[in-house]
Amino acid sequence: MKWQNYLSEFVYGGIDGCVTTFAVVAGAAGANLESSIVIVLGLANLIADGFSMSIGAFLSSKSDHDSYSKHRRSVAEMADRFPAKAKEQLRNIFQKKGLEDPVLEDAVVMVSRNQKVLTDTIARESGVILPDVKQPKSVAGITFMAFMIVGAIPLSVYLIDMVFPLETNLFTLSSILTGLGFVVIGWLKSYVNETSILKGVAETLLLGLVAAALAYYVGYFLDRLI
Repeated sequence: MKWQNYLSEFVYGGIDGCVTTFAVVAGAAGANLESSIVIVLGLANLIADGFSMSIGAFLSSKSDHDSYSKHRRSVAEMADRFPAKAKEQLRNIFQKKGLEDPVLEDAVVMVSRNQKVLTDTIARESGVILPDVKQPKSVAGITFMAFMIVGAIPLSVYLIDMVFPLETNLFTLSSILTGLGFVVIGWLKSYVNETSILKGVAETLLLGLVAAALAYYVGYFLDRLI
């Protein structure tokens, strides 16, 4: 498995994990909850949401593969039963790509000799999206791993404080570390999408800031209402 092929899954799993967990931490901080409660809520949310997201990624990827495989089988059956129709479809495909006789006819004859190539060519060009080479299990695994690793950053300060008490404001330190995590993830997102690094970092930081602010003030107001 080539890790670079799954970089996009790592990026988006990491973003979701960091935003989700930091929102829990921010909401707990706004409600003045104890560190032990922050850890319980954060870990429960981290594991449950990470598992849910990875399952969703697995099912989505598997659905794409299954859909294309079903379509490919129907094309193969059509080519076996109606070879003349399959050749005509090939001819139309190559014509749309700009081929003209005699090259056009030579291409149709050559591709028609190989059943697999013929089937793949018609299947790819008939409007059904070809799934990428990523395996559903690997997509789910990378997504879950990224969610857990990056999503643990906001909680790390509270976990360390349990063992080695920190003489500082835990939420402030957690916010700083989470901000650095957003910077790294934003940079990776820009790398994957081949966009401006500054824009990618700014977008990710803004996303985290908005989510944290909403969660913090929801916790703040609920703490005073209840």
